[in-house]
Amino acid sequence: MMNRLAVAASLLAALIIGCDKGSESKQPAGAHKPLVVGFAQVGAESSWRTANSESIKKEAAKRGIELKFVDAQQKQENQIKAIRSFIAQRVDVIVLSPVVETGFEPVLREAKQAGIPVVLSDRRADVSDESLYTTFIGSDFVQEGRRAAEFLVKKMNQKANIAELEGTPGSAPANDRKKGFDDVIKNYPDMKVLMSQTGDFTRAKGKEVMEAFLKSPEGKNINALFAHNDDMALGAIQAIEEAGLRPGKDITIVSIDGVKGAFEAMADGKLNCTVECNPLIGPQLFDLVEKVAAKQSVPHRVNVQESVYTEDQAKEMLPKRQY
Repeated sequence: MMNRLAVAASLLAALIIGCDKGSESKQPAGAHKPLVVGFAQVGAESSWRTANSESIKKEAAKRGIELKFVDAQQKQENQIKAIRSFIAQRVDVIVLSPVVETGFEPVLREAKQAGIPVVLSDRRADVSDESLYTTFIGSDFVQEGRRAAEFLVKKMNQKANIAELEGTPGSAPANDRKKGFDDVIKNYPDMKVLMSQTGDFTRAKGKEVMEAFLKSPEGKNINALFAHNDDMALGAIQAIEEAGLRPGKDITIVSIDGVKGAFEAMADGKLNCTVECNPLIGPQLFDLVEKVAAKQSVPHRVNVQESVYTEDQAKEMLPKRQY
């Protein structure tokens, strides 16, 4: 009799444990669901952008975030299409680095109506209602333009004939870097921009436009160049050399981004200054994204910390550059 009771007790205990395990397996399926983030990137127009994308992909993987990454190939219509796809897929958060500032309001309203928060990364969007995005993380492009101008004013002793290679028309960095630069040099009558044209943030276009500048009637008067990014400056350096001039000497050059290629050019004496625009924002970005997804309060704007580097620092700093 006792043996039968012991067996029954064992069976009952096994049944209870089995029931407990069954109840554990019936926990909500979404309890450990990974965060899903849709990212609409500008493209891969420069080494800066490549480093930016890699930083974001690497950090998402590190945190176990499911990242739906779209390269828009510098086309706004591709970004709008990507955002609508993210909305249809019901991602947790949408991250957008706008190709240009205007034209995104309708699709951002669609995201808001769907209850999906939007984070702007690197570039702003010009909208009438700033509640259409939760936060913006990026550089102070106006300040970058000012820093480039301040370097050139000092280096050229307040007197220069400047050629300007602008970024993608309508983009936040192109608009703001130009504004910051102009805000400074307007105070120096002998600092004159002789010609200005877009190089679309690419090395090939920067070279092409600089060749045209140097062949123009006023080309022989250029003694300074302001490029809105390093890639255009590196293309311009090729054009300057092919024209039989010495970049960094016959034409003083300042650009923005701080990519490794710029440091190499500075170490070779062909570029005089680069104003840093840090692309490695993955950790900061996903700190914000996780808080936004958890409905925590975040600042409406977060700035990235950056520096200014000149040719005399290049050799020391080059081994430390990560992009």
